[in-house]
Amino acid sequence: MRTPNRRAVLGTGLAVAGGGLLSACSGAMNGMGHSGHGAGSSTAPEGYVTPDGQEAADVEAKRKPGPERKVKLTAVETSLDLGGRTVGSWAYGDRLPGQEVRVTAGDTLALTLANHLPQATSIHWHGLAMRNNMDGVPGLTQRPIKPGASFDYRFAVTHPGTYWFHPHSGVQQDRGLYAPLIVEDPKEPLKYDKEWVVLLDDWVDGVDGSTPDAVLAELSKGMGGMDHGGHDMGDMSMTTKKSPSPKPSGPPRMMTGAPSDLLGGDTGDVAYPYYLVNGRTSDDPQTFQAKPGDRIRLRIINAGGDTAFRVALGGHTMTVTHTDGFPVEHAETDALLLGMGERYDVLVTAKSGVFPLTALAEGKMQNGMATLRTGAGAAPAPYVRPKELDGRVLQAGQLKAAEAVRLKPGKPDRTITFKLTGGMTKYDWAINGKKYDPGQRYPVRVGERVRLSFVNDTEMWHPMHLHGHTFALTGGGPRKDTAIVLPGKTLDVDFEADNPGLWMIHCHNVYHAESGMMTVLGYLK
Repeated sequence: MRTPNRRAVLGTGLAVAGGGLLSACSGAMNGMGHSGHGAGSSTAPEGYVTPDGQEAADVEAKRKPGPERKVKLTAVETSLDLGGRTVGSWAYGDRLPGQEVRVTAGDTLALTLANHLPQATSIHWHGLAMRNNMDGVPGLTQRPIKPGASFDYRFAVTHPGTYWFHPHSGVQQDRGLYAPLIVEDPKEPLKYDKEWVVLLDDWVDGVDGSTPDAVLAELSKGMGGMDHGGHDMGDMSMTTKKSPSPKPSGPPRMMTGAPSDLLGGDTGDVAYPYYLVNGRTSDDPQTFQAKPGDRIRLRIINAGGDTAFRVALGGHTMTVTHTDGFPVEHAETDALLLGMGERYDVLVTAKSGVFPLTALAEGKMQNGMATLRTGAGAAPAPYVRPKELDGRVLQAGQLKAAEAVRLKPGKPDRTITFKLTGGMTKYDWAINGKKYDPGQRYPVRVGERVRLSFVNDTEMWHPMHLHGHTFALTGGGPRKDTAIVLPGKTLDVDFEADNPGLWMIHCHNVYHAESGMMTVLGYLK
């Protein structure tokens, strides 16, 4: 068992055997029972809604929770077959990705997670607007789920779309702990014959002794004068106390010199040995069967830790219908660019033959692949690069929200500026020059329209994710919960403050986040 990651250490004051909700404790983190999380941390300010407070419960009641969809899930250490390579990792059950969870909008999801791992864990429901005490952030919205314990997640699922779930405990997401969550629309407007859920991932765990914890330890040493990540913010060690680094294991994994014009510079920090589509390498890909002329809905999810993917289906164009679960004005494209945490739904009309669905690791020049088979023919070569990858490449900023989900025109009541700071020299990624402190709050009030202004002062791109809400890119842009902020650029997004609680905002590069590029949005009472 490796030394616990920082977020596990932060949550030790909350740990109890078993699940349950957080109780209010005097001197705690705003009634969250948080204590003993290290130097520089502070008691949270008074006057904020708590995750298990009445305000959050009242909003949940208004969602009118419907029929229960019961699911049991077990997080375990296991062996996983990636397609020609077997590795030891952590996963939900013995499969990668984990078993799909599918509900209908209006249902109540009642999922019990049993933790059979050697570390505490959690589940975050990425993209869902749901009750705050089910959001799955240890040390903020729930107690860590200790080894041998379980936790009952129960909440109303109100909005249809393509979502997924993963831990919010250290760098566990960069193991095999992820799975799709599909929320069906009881009034589905799209017409299609088949559906293909596609999860993209970058993989290092268990390969030649590597683990995500060891990768983080290597990255945390920084690069000295070889900075490719932006401006140094000085010594911020007083804001959060790091746990001891695990002993090095596996070969070096730090990556430099992986440029992309689409992402404005270097694309990532980690040289992964494998890139996967639905848990398989390109040497032994998944094959999806259909008939010529079938209209297929692809739900594409980037579950990677440090990799943007450029995705194309050889021989086909794609019609984009949704991003991050919300409908957009339909747009045709040859390829898509997905940052970590982003999702796109597309429609394709299948041609006759065998075609590669290629996920190119942007800037890293390797790819994952699956195949679409509708007739006879040889399987594509493992590392084929269909010409569509070099055609029209769509990104979120080119889309418009469908009229039904477009935010009404209006000026923000409150603007919060988040400067994205740090660099590779000290690997000191942060927001507004401060590493994550669970006592930090950026205040909002129920009923406000809030503008988040992400100002990227670094020389790397960051996929910024807001928990518990969807925002809109300004100017009629799409509704999203995760959006790419390019280096040296500013991205403004707006949302309606309608879900009280304490909500994380962070970079969805798991190594940037765990190094400090996270903070908390807090609703005032």
